Amino acid sequence: MGAPRTGSHAPNAAPIVDAATGARALREWLSGATHVLVGAGAGMTAAAGIDYGDEADFAQTFPVLHAKGFRARYEFIGYDAWTPAEAWAFWATHVHKVRWGARDDAVYHALRTLIGARNHFVVTSNVDGLFARNGFDEDRIFTPQGNYALMQCRHACTQETWPSRPSIERAIAAIDPETFTITDPEAVPACPRCGGPTFMNVRADEYFIEAPYEAQADRFGTWVRDALGARLLVIEVGAGFNTPSVIRWRLERIVEAAHDARFVRINPQYPHVPAALASRAVSVGAKINAVVL
Repeated sequence: MGAPRTGSHAPNAAPIVDAATGARALREWLSGATHVLVGAGAGMTAAAGIDYGDEADFAQTFPVLHAKGFRARYEFIGYDAWTPAEAWAFWATHVHKVRWGARDDAVYHALRTLIGARNHFVVTSNVDGLFARNGFDEDRIFTPQGNYALMQCRHACTQETWPSRPSIERAIAAIDPETFTITDPEAVPACPRCGGPTFMNVRADEYFIEAPYEAQADRFGTWVRDALGARLLVIEVGAGFNTPSVIRWRLERIVEAAHDARFVRINPQYPHVPAALASRAVSVGAKINAVVL
């Protein structure tokens, strides 16, 4: 079955509604649903206050990098013009704040409360663990892009992964705040097997280790197969076009296969839905906060 493809500038097949109208439609369709699938992209993380493009937060968290002319976290995704000691000063600080910083987020709790006792599952491209940290059952979450809480060999000399937090905290303790670099070479994370570079277990290239997510994928696949014949509501939040196959197109395929499913797409920039799904969909041109809070 081919997946519908909605381009970022394609004309919308259904009217784009505001947050209030979207909130009413979401609650009405929830009342008739037995199964709820939530698909979330970076917009969900941004709604919780972690915005990789937030210049003010970047300046406060990384003043030395800001003074060098950098303006946002997203500039460092794939960036390699620095030493390992400089790179890990950034990544350790970033990951520690995003993955283990105090995050009791109202938007996640509100969404979880709306879903209530209905049979549900979450698939998200986010690697911050915020769904599990805010009331969602870990056994009902699929994170195909990885998890900041795990670390792997950068070149996959082993298929093993290990907790990242001890290495992250050791690196942070060795950061010189004046130069924003790690001063102790032993504090730069390294693979315990080969001694080579390491990184968080997140999907960046062909070396990504899939093993920690295989059981999640199996549970997700089984849940979707069961939900196709049920009264299914699919809620997509903040999933754009950076990696559309992970959330956006995946959910469109599921809605297409589940002929009685309803679809709520919440996205302030790209709320568009394919024509084939328009009669069963609502396009909400707003942030999730305005819809569920």
